Amino acid sequence: MKITTYAPGVEAQMRNFYHSLSEKDRRRYAAVEAAKLGHGGITYLCQVLHCDEGTVSRGLKELKMPLLEKEKRIRQAGGGRKSVVETMAGLDEAFLEMLKNHTAGSPIDESVKWSNLSRSEMAEKLKQCGFSVSVTVVDQLLDKHHFRRRQAFKVEAGKKNLPHRDEQF
Repeated sequence: MKITTYAPGVEAQMRNFYHSLSEKDRRRYAAVEAAKLGHGGITYLCQVLHCDEGTVSRGLKELKMPLLEKEKRIRQAGGGRKSVVETMAGLDEAFLEMLKNHTAGSPIDESVKWSNLSRSEMAEKLKQCGFSVSVTVVDQLLDKHHFRRRQAFKVEAGKKNLPHRDEQF
């Protein structure tokens, strides 16, 4: 039995629509179209959409499963690249060692601590220790070790004695 093929213009529209969908929706769309075509539909559709037969098969399995309302993720949790903070050996120790002489804290609340170094200075000091990290990684390390950000303030204010300050008034 020969399957009915789509017109070339329709195939192009299907391909454009398919590539505009998320990964999960692509699988489901390909599965619905393949089910319409019947026997040989998976192979034909894979040629039209430029996808793998496993993608369509997985989509068919997903269509048979009950639809969950709370299913918001497209991919499974835990996928993707691991953070540099997790993978770079010795980074935590070097970070804490670097901050040893540059850490201050609140006398009222011992859990509140901060550093007098800027984030870019911390990244530069870590680079000198052999860890080439960005300011974003420094932010992650500060959060991981419960450092607070302090608002910048002027150090020079009030230190200069200016006897003629009020002459203009």
